[in-house]
Amino acid sequence: MNHPAVSYPKDASTPVSHLPFSPAVRVGDLIFVSGQASVDKTGKIISASFEEEFRRSVENLRQVLESAGSDLAHVVQTRNYIRDSANTPRFNELYREYFSEPFPARTTITGCLPPSLHYEIDCVAVPKK
Repeated sequence: MNHPAVSYPKDASTPVSHLPFSPAVRVGDLIFVSGQASVDKTGKIISASFEEEFRRSVENLRQVLESAGSDLAHVVQTRNYIRDSANTPRFNELYREYFSEPFPARTTITGCLPPSLHYEIDCVAVPKK
C-alpha cells in the first residue's frame, strides 16, 4: 500500500516552542498546524488583552502556514480555544478580519486555557497551488 509522504516544514520565521510538538506536519496535500498562542520569536508567552493575543496567535499561525507552503486563505478547518467565554462575541468579530466566506469549518471551545493565555488556534490547511 502506498502511503503519502510525511514532512515537518519549518523555517527561520516559524514560531518556536519549547514543548514537544512540531509546529506543522504535512501529509500529502494536508497541513496540520499545532496550536499557536501569543508567543514571541523565542517561544515566550506574551500576555496581553484578548484582542492582542488573538492577533499575535493568528499571525503566528500565518507564519507556520507560510513555512509549509500555505496561507490563511487555504485553511479548511480551525479549532479555537478561548479562556473566557465573555470574549466570544469579540472573537467572532476578529475572526472575520482573518477568515472570509466561505469560512473554514470551525470548532470553538471556551473555559479551557490556563491563566497565562486568553486564546489559542490550530488548523488544517491545504497547500497553495
